[in-house]
Amino acid sequence: MEDWVSSETSVLPHPRWQVLNALRKWQPGSSARVVYQACGARVFGQRFHLQYELEGHNGRVNTVHFNQRGTWLATSSDDLRVILWDWVCQQPVLDFESGHRNNVFQAKFLPNCGDSTLAMCACDEQIRIAELSATGPCKNTKRVAQHRGDSHKLALEHDSSFKFLTSGEDAVVFSIDLRQGLPASKVVVTKEKEKKMGLYTIYVNPANTYQFAVGGQDQFVRIYDQRKIDENENNGVLKKFCPHHLVNCDSKANITCFVYSHDGTELLASYNDEDIYLFNSSHCDGAQYIKRYKGHRNNATVKGVNFYGPRSEFVVSSSDCGHIFLWEKSSCQIVQFMEGDKGGTINCLEPHPYLPVMATSGLDHDAKIWAPTAKVTTGFIGLKNVIKRNKQERDERSLHHTDLFDNHLLWF
Repeated sequence: MEDWVSSETSVLPHPRWQVLNALRKWQPGSSARVVYQACGARVFGQRFHLQYELEGHNGRVNTVHFNQRGTWLATSSDDLRVILWDWVCQQPVLDFESGHRNNVFQAKFLPNCGDSTLAMCACDEQIRIAELSATGPCKNTKRVAQHRGDSHKLALEHDSSFKFLTSGEDAVVFSIDLRQGLPASKVVVTKEKEKKMGLYTIYVNPANTYQFAVGGQDQFVRIYDQRKIDENENNGVLKKFCPHHLVNCDSKANITCFVYSHDGTELLASYNDEDIYLFNSSHCDGAQYIKRYKGHRNNATVKGVNFYGPRSEFVVSSSDCGHIFLWEKSSCQIVQFMEGDKGGTINCLEPHPYLPVMATSGLDHDAKIWAPTAKVTTGFIGLKNVIKRNKQERDERSLHHTDLFDNHLLWF
């Protein structure tokens, strides 16, 4: 137990980037470079502090998403509404009914469309888009695809204003092209041998829009290439990753979320009641993880995970204990530890596209904005005890071999 705790909490090396040195080298016209470096600096990550709460929903807020310019923040909720916020002024710009009949799990701005189109997925199995007016009101929402199981995540193509992918618990991946009046096209049905594997998460490689990865009701991250999918050969999978100790594990590990790094070279996967693992996406099929991040606990809800920093310098996740953890990606050591939602855990963590700011949402009926405004760096008060308790509770649960995902308690 002591080794488990000390590996994440040992003394960090001296930071490479320092504010005073950066300011001494600052020259007129180079301010963008200073901001870019600051976003990836440990000293700023260690000063994250809650700025304010965006209150407007009447249910749990399931997702937060910044637009490309970082001026608006979209939130969606169990109350079936979507709110677009001017997060700096803490004011809603637009508040509309999504058209969904059950909990809205995700709402995302499509890129390069002037913030005129929002894609949404929900517990009612529908994929819908909202057409937004430049003058304010939502002109229309319409269904563009229908899964046969809950749809939890959308995957945007980072340069496309009209095309995106969706996944669902029916194991199906749809490709949706808004230029066409045709039904959504089925890209692949995810299977392990002959058994369908329901999906909870999907992400497009930012460096190669033909490649996407999915994860869900088993322990494998599956990568596909849309140009090479042949379901008669390895069920269409290009390659699979999984921590080797989980390949034949009896605990029925599930992937709750994963993301690609900024340049697509790395994949970060979070497992229920397990740890967070970093894979090199260019490695061959079946390769072992390259980094492991410990200390939190992912069991009571389905938690997200994300990179933070312009070059994916940090890993960020919440925990059953109600805290947000920030690890330095390279050293795997915890550099920030702060209290999250009052009503329980945070499930969604979204970094701002170019400022040292982060938005989060979870069981509370609001979204939260965090920024590095604390006067002193975090003191990690109580961190070791929290890590020990998380580890003990996880070990106790593993003895019972229960699988909460099978009975959907986590979703409802």
